[in-house]
Amino acid sequence: MNKESFGTGRHGEAVSVYEIENKSGDKVRVTDYGAALVSIIVPDKNGTMQDVLLGYDNVTGYENNTCYFGAVIGRNGNRIADAKVTIDGTVYQLDQNDNENNLHSGNNGMDAKVWDVKEHTENSITFTCTSADGEQGFPGTMKAQITYTLTDAHAVELAYEAVSDKDTVANFTNHAYFNLSGHASGDVLGQELMLRASHFTPVIDAKAIPTGEIAAVAGTPMDFTTAKPIGRDMDANDTQVHYGGGFDHNFVLDKSEKGAFELAAEAYSPETGIVMKTYTDLPGIQFYSGNFVTKQDGKQGAVYDKRHGFCLETQYFPNSVNDPNFEAPFLKAGEVYKTKTSYQFGVK
Repeated sequence: MNKESFGTGRHGEAVSVYEIENKSGDKVRVTDYGAALVSIIVPDKNGTMQDVLLGYDNVTGYENNTCYFGAVIGRNGNRIADAKVTIDGTVYQLDQNDNENNLHSGNNGMDAKVWDVKEHTENSITFTCTSADGEQGFPGTMKAQITYTLTDAHAVELAYEAVSDKDTVANFTNHAYFNLSGHASGDVLGQELMLRASHFTPVIDAKAIPTGEIAAVAGTPMDFTTAKPIGRDMDANDTQVHYGGGFDHNFVLDKSEKGAFELAAEAYSPETGIVMKTYTDLPGIQFYSGNFVTKQDGKQGAVYDKRHGFCLETQYFPNSVNDPNFEAPFLKAGEVYKTKTSYQFGVK
């Protein structure tokens, strides 16, 4: 494992970037700032190594980033309506950082902390982070960790763990933006996506809080049960697409049983031949087509813009802490939260 300086944080912290590698020559770069994924470098159909992840050259880029590029999101990924959650009869007021709602836990979350390195090998690294009782409004001191492992089978595995000394919320995800044609190749509209999801959770309006309904995708632009280009239905005359400015919705994964670690999605770039299969034990996945990425400088001289990357955020459903129709991500004091997601790369 290689370690390099990634610059100095705005509070004077030394920030580093770490590179892990497998026997096949694939590489993953990850920084201790937000435990964020910086690069995933895998071979294309011609054997050329491609970096398929949007990112920045140093910590300043991540500090100024409003799109959560590559970051670990915790304690709660996605949105909470009215920024309020009730736990054990007590109502907790959270940060209102997305209209009146809470998005990705709020301001100054785990995505903006410098994590500690607990252990590492040539092909894996474990980061740890502590969130204080009351931080962002959530109860309990929570100790969290994530382990990134790059397997010899071209898979990037993300294993999360967390424990709290009070009942709280635990719904971690990663906000990686993928472009399977290469991070500097432009928009992803021609890349193909299949979601193993026959249902999704419609939203009330553009503020993206689910209605509570679990709706069939059949006959709608949300139908990715058979692979299709990401951009095919991007401008469809459809209320849900209009609300999201494209795709920014939670999909209900078709599971053989609750908690099964199974295929959730498969993406493909006809240009490079790179395939990415997403596996998870979680019930949902947020497919976001990068609709609100604004023109900006990325790493290695790249310029990123709207829809230059897509996200597949494995998760419990948005606002599931408040919606009785959804499985809720509450964590009891002393119990250990564990979940795993894997991004498996190949070519065809």
